[in-house]
Amino acid sequence: MTIETYDGFHIERDAESGIATITLDVPEKMNRISMAARDQLAGAFADLGGDDGVRVIVLGGAGDKAFTAGGDIPGFMTRTAVALAGDLRVAADDTVLGLPEITLGMIPGSGGTQRLAHLVGLSRAKDAILRGRRIPAAEALQWGLVAEVVPLDRLDARTTEIALELAAKAPLALRVAKRVLNLAYDAPLHVGLELEGLAYGLLRSTDDFAEGVAAFTERRPPNYTGT
Repeated sequence: MTIETYDGFHIERDAESGIATITLDVPEKMNRISMAARDQLAGAFADLGGDDGVRVIVLGGAGDKAFTAGGDIPGFMTRTAVALAGDLRVAADDTVLGLPEITLGMIPGSGGTQRLAHLVGLSRAKDAILRGRRIPAAEALQWGLVAEVVPLDRLDARTTEIALELAAKAPLALRVAKRVLNLAYDAPLHVGLELEGLAYGLLRSTDDFAEGVAAFTERRPPNYTGT
């Protein structure tokens, strides 16, 4: 396990599991993201994304008050849509989500308006953004804004379970599945189906696919290499 410290967050890399954990670590300020931290986070994600040894990135917040209160208002920063940019979101049952920028005479930046509308639909996005409304965890689950809601004392354990589950999957298949889902989301159905077919054909020639089939036939855990 290696730990890298930055301005307001730290990164733990577990080479054995392939999981990198980014923890926003300013609990006394509800894990607000400074201008410096915003730039460093962008670089950290780029670095982790280019590391073949990293299969899953977990993003969390230190303390028990907040994942993050968003951007540092005195720094006049557009809020970084950290959670909205993730693939899967797990929330504690006492979590409250919101994009309150409208109450400051501003709108959510860094893709906040667009990502929320894509996740929950235009009507619900307007309800949340135009009113600056706070959304409790149960409602966020109903909207599809989060994938799971668990008791607070189970949050870290459940997040780790999901991360280990993903890390055990074929990395190429995960990467391609994400790209197909993201790129074809707004495209006509026939375009999405064609893209899916091309990706399916590509993956059939990989070592990971051969290993997955062999492991299934032999009733053993697969050993994926990402090739």
